Amino acid sequence: MRQTSSPGRRPPQTGRSLRHLALAVFAVAVVALLPLASRGTPESGTLAGGNRAWTPMSPVKVAFTTVSSGHTAKAKLLAFNDFHGNIDPPTGSGGLVNGIPAGGAEYLATTIKALRHKAARAHQPVLTVGAGDLVGASPLVSAAFHDEPTIEAMSALGLDLTSVGNHEFDEGTAELTRLQKGGCHPTDGCQDGDGFAGAKFHYLSANVVDKVTRKPLFPAYEIRRVGGVNVGFVGVTLRGTAGIVNPAGVTKVDFLDEANTANYYAGLLRGRYGIKAMVLLIHQGGSQQAPPPTVPDPSGCVKFAGDITPIVANLRPEYGVVVSGHTHRFYSCALPNASGRNSVVTSAGSFGVLVTDISVTMNRKTHQFGEVTARNVIVDNGVRNPDGSWQKDPNGNYVRNPALVDPTMRKLVDKYRTAVAPIANKVVGKITADITNVNNAAGESALGDVIADAQLARTTAAGAQIAITNPGGIRTGLTYAHSTGGEAPGDVTYAESFAVQPFNNLVVTHTFTGQQIKDVLEQQFVGFGGQTTEKILQVSKGFAFTYDSTRSGGERIMAITLNGTRLDPTGRYEVTTNDFLANGGDGFTNLTMGTGRVTAPGFDMDALTTYLGGAASPVAPGPTNRITKAA
Repeated sequence: MRQTSSPGRRPPQTGRSLRHLALAVFAVAVVALLPLASRGTPESGTLAGGNRAWTPMSPVKVAFTTVSSGHTAKAKLLAFNDFHGNIDPPTGSGGLVNGIPAGGAEYLATTIKALRHKAARAHQPVLTVGAGDLVGASPLVSAAFHDEPTIEAMSALGLDLTSVGNHEFDEGTAELTRLQKGGCHPTDGCQDGDGFAGAKFHYLSANVVDKVTRKPLFPAYEIRRVGGVNVGFVGVTLRGTAGIVNPAGVTKVDFLDEANTANYYAGLLRGRYGIKAMVLLIHQGGSQQAPPPTVPDPSGCVKFAGDITPIVANLRPEYGVVVSGHTHRFYSCALPNASGRNSVVTSAGSFGVLVTDISVTMNRKTHQFGEVTARNVIVDNGVRNPDGSWQKDPNGNYVRNPALVDPTMRKLVDKYRTAVAPIANKVVGKITADITNVNNAAGESALGDVIADAQLARTTAAGAQIAITNPGGIRTGLTYAHSTGGEAPGDVTYAESFAVQPFNNLVVTHTFTGQQIKDVLEQQFVGFGGQTTEKILQVSKGFAFTYDSTRSGGERIMAITLNGTRLDPTGRYEVTTNDFLANGGDGFTNLTMGTGRVTAPGFDMDALTTYLGGAASPVAPGPTNRITKAA
């Protein structure tokens, strides 16, 4: 059976007692979760956990209750997160799992169907769930159609439920609602000519509430009947979502505390429906901290840390399974909840390169989880050589395995590939070598340098002297050898450029004093001006700064120079940023202090493509010598 929370549900408010909150529940039909038998190839790239006791070096296994064989029911949860519209196999390091080429919608479908087929043979029901950021920051093949291709692909994949993530709000709450409910885009219409029906799966958003009504944007939870046991699924995104999306798109909603909200609905599900087994779908996560050259196990939990840990530590014990995301890292962990007992916490990395295979044994007598195990399965898409390596074409690109392509998914996504190909495969510029978005020890990347230089060049006519961009807006690197449309090595296509900067931010120039610029740079660090996470800004040529992260807040920036001369605190400077930052995005509220804003033609993507094809072409990797970390 299935039950959903009413859109009229009012989640808890920070600092208010839950006993003062009115409960208004709307119950709908309950639908049994049945086994799904699908055609597919045998699963590949799996990591065996066996029946040994769990350690951080092996796939997670947690026993919750002792269950006699006559009172058990087994089921599967298949989970993934942070797909980000990666319909095509991702390139570069994002398309590799410990050296194995992976990802792509056709290959993800094959892997999921294989896992469902295996479960069906064992008479185990299957539910497929997500943990947010399925859309947003997407490559061109999805973004050009406002992520409708990804929504349709996820529906065809058989996704059942997912939490929202921060990137679901990239185009605002109204656009996200359209993706759920359907209808043509209000400006661009239905570009593929056959309408848009919306998602067949359901978004859950327990902690995203209307500022006025305090009602969740989407249902807070659903109840699914698994092997005779009702299981509650609650979905939340990170509380800090408003600070990392364009503020203009989320003016009508608040993002509430993750654990408080989850616990509120756990109490409701337990008290009203008697549910004792719950799954939290949450767009927040952590990572294994294995130092190089150690290669972390995709199903491991070595030296795990992150924002998800204190959230789980405050969760009620009914949450036996926590499917997480956001950090783009893979893991399967056992982390203590509020009772001191463990919950299973998983993440499948990002871009569809992994699927988390979660096996649950339900205690039909107590209606609780009996045992849960989880492992990450690699969505491999390559052709292996006899020596164990992976085949590449003459340009150095991985050869994709046609035997692993799901034909139904291929037909769906090929429609969009064909439609966008004339734009996607257009060569816009040249590079001399790989230009990566990997940060050095100071937090600077070669591609960050190039993008800042591109935005400075775009706005020189407006008097710009400095350009600053946010690292989170740089989604992938530029690969010298990569070929999407048959172009020569070193040629960069529009699609490759778009994958780097997919947000269509405006480029704006405004005036700041030297002191205001220092305050902006101080706000890179936690605690200053309300900043909650460290984010090192990328800067243009001629501009440089030195910082000491061990100093007190407001005193970490030691030196700032422009063309070798120290900035004058009272001097006035023309600074270019994207409008996301100019509106206070990523917690940089000090960037809203600029005056005399001038907007350049086009978007940040246009600045990059013009630069790659302009006087600087072929463009070399940035020097990564503009930011110095003293300590």
